[in-house]
Amino acid sequence: MAARVLELVASGQATSRAELAQLLGTAPSTISLTVAQLVERGLIAEEGTHSSTGGRPRRVLRAGSNDEYAVAADVGGRHARIGVVLPGGGVRDVANVPFEIADGPEAALPRLAEHLESLAELRGRDRLRGVGLSLPGPVDVAAGAVVQPSRMLGWNRFPAAAWLEERFGVPAVVDNDANCMAVGEQSVRPAEHRQSIMVKIGSAIGAGVIADGRLYRGARGAAGDITHIRLDGGADIPCSCGNTGCLETVASGAALVRILRERGLDVAGPEDVVRLVTDADPEATRAVRRAGDHLGRVLAANVNFFNPDAVYLGGILSTLEPFVAAVRSQLYESCHPLVTEHLTIERAMLGADAGLVGAGLFALQHALARALGDAGGIGAGTDRFRTAAPPGRG
Repeated sequence: MAARVLELVASGQATSRAELAQLLGTAPSTISLTVAQLVERGLIAEEGTHSSTGGRPRRVLRAGSNDEYAVAADVGGRHARIGVVLPGGGVRDVANVPFEIADGPEAALPRLAEHLESLAELRGRDRLRGVGLSLPGPVDVAAGAVVQPSRMLGWNRFPAAAWLEERFGVPAVVDNDANCMAVGEQSVRPAEHRQSIMVKIGSAIGAGVIADGRLYRGARGAAGDITHIRLDGGADIPCSCGNTGCLETVASGAALVRILRERGLDVAGPEDVVRLVTDADPEATRAVRRAGDHLGRVLAANVNFFNPDAVYLGGILSTLEPFVAAVRSQLYESCHPLVTEHLTIERAMLGADAGLVGAGLFALQHALARALGDAGGIGAGTDRFRTAAPPGRG
């Protein structure tokens, strides 16, 4: 119970005892006892009040101290988005910095760590509680390492989390980028949206699944891996996984770059695709619509099966209205009306910061879990507390 209370408060999903009781389906007396124990150990604080519409004003709960924070990075192929993440999901000092993932971890991580250390020095190193890293590949969360990534030469099973912990001297967490986006976006969405699918559409495609308000990983951590679902439109196009005809080969940013190059357009990366569509280039717009249609078909099967409250779209291609419209149209066409009647389908509210926020929240939750384990007496271990409970791929 203490672990779940800490998780909900740290992620910003609950800010009062009443909200905790509602989300956990637990008696208010049990919540009050647990909160009191956590307050006594300095893991939760109560301050101020919510605006009241009648009855007794509710005290506001927050995790840790106001000045505690994590530093986090959401890594792409050529850059990283870094920033300070506060308890509850607030972000400060966000910036984009160069990051060449192809250089491998031994060269790339020290340069990234220097940027993160600069943030920590500005904020106050003594208040740093954790480090979060979002990576664009399959992650073994327990090992803190990516496993057999298709576009990350030299990263396979490199102990990135352990490396960061040794460098910074605080708990560190490494997770998959789509999972980080899902957790970050969940922190700013309505409390009643407890089931959702977050889809990241960048150079590649990934998805994170939120079930009953928590990140769902599946038996071995592979839940949400839609990028290698094969479909008819993929034909015999080779995929980075070794198969042919995967969703990634026809709907990702890398696929669009390849398709448009084959049609004679001057494109070097997904940013050029966005530029062409923004300028209303007909060839690029048609290709983007087709990619959105492919993604919508794959998502429709998952939406029909899972019946979520919402589908959130993130990543660079989600900034393009023709792409989003094609996904939305395919979902409405292919899903049962009962599934789509109240289904939210929209871009991530946090935009480019979703993965950064999620990585930072993971780090803060891990730090609190470790503190909870050190305090003892409330009955929850570190592994159980983490939103990413079962180990495996993110």
